[in-house]
Amino acid sequence: VQLQASGGGLVQAGGSLRLSCAASGRTFSSYVMGWFRQAPGKEREFVAATNWSGGSTVYADSVKGRFTIYRDNAKNTVYLQMNSLKPEDTAVYYCAAKGGIATLSPTQYVYWGQGTQVTVSS
Repeated sequence: VQLQASGGGLVQAGGSLRLSCAASGRTFSSYVMGWFRQAPGKEREFVAATNWSGGSTVYADSVKGRFTIYRDNAKNTVYLQMNSLKPEDTAVYYCAAKGGIATLSPTQYVYWGQGTQVTVSS
């Protein structure tokens, strides 16, 4: 599976962005899809994940109520809608895929996209 993330950019605090992650391959619908982020000098951290159907999602506490992960298996794409953005959301955002069930550890994800920069100004 090859993943291509896009949609990052510069936005003011309180604004919104939608990230997209397009996947190649016919088995996209069988994978758990996750979003992670990494700020300068910090470790990569979990943001959100969704199971194969999109019917089950999990979020980091820091983004609950502000971010929404969803997927369109017909388009082989997973999205991260980010609302009420804060300066502390500034990071490179990565999408990732794995089999099995959704987990929070980045070490358990097998396939990774290249990352897209999100910068939130105060």
